[in-house]
Amino acid sequence: MSYSVKQVASFAGVTVRTLHHYDRTGLLTPGGRSRAGYRLYDDTDLARLQQILFYRELGFSLDEIAAILKDPQANALDHLRARQRRLHEEIARLQRLTEVAERAIEVQQTGVPLTPEERFEVFGEIIFDLSYATEAQFKWAGSQGQREAMARAAAHSKEDWRRLMAEAADWRTELLAAFDRGEPSDGERALHLAERHRRHITRWFTSCDPAMHRRIADDFAADPRAFALVVPPSQQRHGLAAYLCKAVHANAARRTEPEAHR
Repeated sequence: MSYSVKQVASFAGVTVRTLHHYDRTGLLTPGGRSRAGYRLYDDTDLARLQQILFYRELGFSLDEIAAILKDPQANALDHLRARQRRLHEEIARLQRLTEVAERAIEVQQTGVPLTPEERFEVFGEIIFDLSYATEAQFKWAGSQGQREAMARAAAHSKEDWRRLMAEAADWRTELLAAFDRGEPSDGERALHLAERHRRHITRWFTSCDPAMHRRIADDFAADPRAFALVVPPSQQRHGLAAYLCKAVHANAARRTEPEAHR
């Protein structure tokens, strides 16, 4: 059975111009002609068109497709393997771009009234971690807590952010020193640092009771992005996130225990 150009274009989902181009380049020359000289495609032609469209969907150029179809046994597998590698690379690249786009969106959603240069100047390594705070650190507080955190973050001046980040840096230095000295996670120094962190959140963002602080600490231990909010990757140590989590839990237990016995 034979099919006209229009018929093939219709059920193959391509344009008549595309089929004409395939014919001119020799990629797909129809096997027959009508008495009036119009192109006619048979089943063999349609099978070849299906192969062409398959390779086009995978991103092969017309020259590459022509080479594959010229000697499919010798070339198809190698070409497909090479294309598979390129597709994996492209997927990885797009995933990285998606992460960058998500971070950029999150930074804009923080409402912090700083220019990109000012954000870099104030936040340094943890500029993107601020965006994570609005997505994750405050989500457990419920809509009211999130609204409060966003509103207060937006109201902070550049000087406020300088003070906030300086306070956080001092706390971080002491945390690293306590961890490096091997002080216990439930010792007085670690408990004091945990409480300072809880009060830091309350002072600058939203009310943080011991229960909420435990949930935040659990996320520090479970998600590297969350922990990077308080300790940039360049300053992290193995086991430090778990250490802080244990200290927060111990501090929360100490502060809620009296209430449980009332």
